Amino acid sequence: MAKITFPVEASHIMMFANAIGDTNPVYHDAAAAKESEVGGIVPPPSFAQAVAQFDPDYFLRPKPGQKWFGSAKGPSGIEGKPTSTGGLHAEQHYEYHLPVHAGDVLTAETLPGKTWERESKRAGKLTFRERVTEYRNQKGELAITARGVGVTTERPVDQG
Repeated sequence: MAKITFPVEASHIMMFANAIGDTNPVYHDAAAAKESEVGGIVPPPSFAQAVAQFDPDYFLRPKPGQKWFGSAKGPSGIEGKPTSTGGLHAEQHYEYHLPVHAGDVLTAETLPGKTWERESKRAGKLTFRERVTEYRNQKGELAITARGVGVTTERPVDQG
């Protein structure tokens, strides 16, 4: 992923919190947030993933003129069962180095992390790949480090 810069807006924080079902007033009530220990509206811990909404190349985003399986009840453009890549999102970690508040502007840059392998009786070789995304604020300070781990299998796992 290229560097992506995006605003941290109070309404975006509120909608994200609503989407994950978190009603904490520090995510939507400016007066309550100001009186709290965080001192203003802040995003939920997993908010950094919202950067995907600002990435035109995000792999789950539909692209004009291309068939896309989508996430609705019925697929849009792909007939039958979609092919599997044998991939799985295995882990996600967020480390906050500095508070993030509504009004900040974050720049996200994804870097390769570690890669390692394990053997599996059912799926053969498992390859684990870590991706590290650093989020820097408008001052260039490291605010969040996100680490995600994906795993791919050497062969499909027999469902029988």
